[in-house]
Amino acid sequence: MAIQNFSELSLPTAQLDNLKDLGYLTMTPIQAAALPAILNGKDIVAQAKTGSGKTAAFGIGLLETIDATQFSTQSLVLCPTRELADQVSKELRRLARYIPNLKISSICGGVPVARQVHSMSQHPPHIAVGTPGRILDHLKRNTLSLKNIKMFVLDEADRMLDMGFADEMDAIISYAPRKRQTLLFSATYPENIQAISSRIQHNPVMVKIEETKADEPKIDQSVVLHDNNSEKDALVAKLLYRHEPESTVIFCNTIAACIELENYLYAQDIDVLSLHGDLEQRDRDQVLLRFSNRSCRVLVATDVAARGLDIADLSMVINYDLPFDPEVYVHRIGRTGRAGKTGIAASLVLASKLHRLEEVEAYIEKSIPKFSANDLKDVKPISLIAPMVTIEISEGKKSKISAGDILGALTAKGEIAGKDVGKINLLPLQAYVAVSRKYAKEAVDQIWKSPIKGIRCRARIVGE
Repeated sequence: MAIQNFSELSLPTAQLDNLKDLGYLTMTPIQAAALPAILNGKDIVAQAKTGSGKTAAFGIGLLETIDATQFSTQSLVLCPTRELADQVSKELRRLARYIPNLKISSICGGVPVARQVHSMSQHPPHIAVGTPGRILDHLKRNTLSLKNIKMFVLDEADRMLDMGFADEMDAIISYAPRKRQTLLFSATYPENIQAISSRIQHNPVMVKIEETKADEPKIDQSVVLHDNNSEKDALVAKLLYRHEPESTVIFCNTIAACIELENYLYAQDIDVLSLHGDLEQRDRDQVLLRFSNRSCRVLVATDVAARGLDIADLSMVINYDLPFDPEVYVHRIGRTGRAGKTGIAASLVLASKLHRLEEVEAYIEKSIPKFSANDLKDVKPISLIAPMVTIEISEGKKSKISAGDILGALTAKGEIAGKDVGKINLLPLQAYVAVSRKYAKEAVDQIWKSPIKGIRCRARIVGE
């Protein structure tokens, strides 16, 4: 009988206690299938989707290979995007709380190379988590060495290949020792994944978790058939008016469509932001932050830009354009309907060009209900403004300011209640806090007037 509990694994008592504190008791299917092989030193190819518990699956095994007394990089985790790399780094730090003096570095673009070089020259990370371009940059500069790595993890390998990172992945592998453990995680298993596995792995154990009907998200899918692409922006607005979702991601196939749709929806009194490849990293980070803390109800995004976006309670997904690959359609709509809730997925399709829709229906093996654009003609406009706004505070972790300090400063005078303060994000040099829209001005005034931990801080409403 397959093991089900972490306590059945041969892990240190300190790690088992840490896992218990984190709420890790029973393993997810991917953890139960993969961890014994990983702990036994085997290479694996695991077909696992975001949200399956794969980070803990490779993270727990990875930490067992680390000797924190040796100041060298002993593991590398390669991710397709900065957002995913940051998520993986955070989860690894939680899993590694039982190991003193362990250094985990997120090595991605969007941060000055010089700052990363300085950090790594002081003390190489035991575990490097990063994106292909920036990792390869450091390898070429000799500011990162893989000569001592024992484990190499490729997370969401199919997405890295889709994004054109095949050459970078091969180049990075050339810096690693032949004798190592290699774990390859991928949501899908196309031929190019098989090819890279055969090049970089040794007798890998195949791990694939078959989803049951109970695992499938509850998603109300529909298609809106229209006759002219010039109608699409208005149809998106009407879908939003009809369903009044708390949070929606709208997928476009091009950056130009993203920007055009964002401008149109903004003019219709809909709280909207866009996420695409033309954004600076700082702007991108703020967009993700505002969407995740309920300061924005609608996010218009391209597939590549949305990688790593993990919003637990997404109400609706709209396909402004159907993707070219039916599998991408499944990934897109799979972001809603989680945690037992029913999600909504609507797609706009030209009535005269149904071939791509037919490919999607063949892939998912079901017909999607279809409606005419005329069915939306009587939908009346409403204001779709987010309940929260984001306040930026000019000090952060380096000033020893905590989330509790910020909450205390905002609620000290009694004008703002704790329930009116949302998610608080602390960065090294600044902090962001979501506040109920009706108290936004009071929150800014309070921060300006009341020192936090004796420090006078500036504050502003992000996006105004």
